[in-house]
Amino acid sequence: MSIKHPGELEQLKTIGAIVGRSLEKLATYVKPGVRTAELDSLCARMLEDEGAQPSPPRVYNFPGAICISVNDEAIHGIPGDYVIQPGDLVKLDLTAEKNGFVADAAINVNVFPSRPEAVTLAACAENAFRKALAEVRPGCRIYEIGRAVESEVNRQGFSVMRALCGHGVGRAIHEEPQVPNYPDPRTRGTLTEGLVFTIEPIISAGSGEAEFGSDGWTIRTVDRSLTAHYEHTVVVTHNEPILLTAC
Repeated sequence: MSIKHPGELEQLKTIGAIVGRSLEKLATYVKPGVRTAELDSLCARMLEDEGAQPSPPRVYNFPGAICISVNDEAIHGIPGDYVIQPGDLVKLDLTAEKNGFVADAAINVNVFPSRPEAVTLAACAENAFRKALAEVRPGCRIYEIGRAVESEVNRQGFSVMRALCGHGVGRAIHEEPQVPNYPDPRTRGTLTEGLVFTIEPIISAGSGEAEFGSDGWTIRTVDRSLTAHYEHTVVVTHNEPILLTAC
């Protein structure tokens, strides 16, 4: 969406803060021995307490309040009986709504004792996000967002999962424009003031080639290499961009 008046921004700030707080709280429960279904239930209660609701179950009939993807799983992991193990790299990806406004964010949680490669990969995803964020201003070509992400990821010896990308958000989970994490020559649009969208590097320690898992939801690496996913909902302004989901 593109923000038209201050009231819309305030509504987006409200749901953005809820998403950010919920992820921050949930991360503290990601420990060995905890089932991902338990994390999902906790997340659902957190949102309910805030007067918000998860968007994917309503829009796509996703079987969970939050996507929880582990190790080689990149996105859309279904919460269930999996028990968190020491050394896991867990991605928490939450999209929620309140009063008709939607925000989306994802974080990486390295479970103690962390694997060095997992720590480096997660840090790379966040660094790539920061590099892309520095490009955000009215008139910036969307192409440049992808260039900034992939340049940083490649510099650190990792790969962008090119099948997956950022997107517009605000009134629905997925809106235009698509925001690739690489400089796709087919991407022609530019950022405009008030545009609400996600920057979300989704990267792997291997080739970056993706495939659907047997559950029909989870997307993972073909070579079973580790993945990381870091995301925030961003508003374009003439000054610094606004991070709606950052705590």
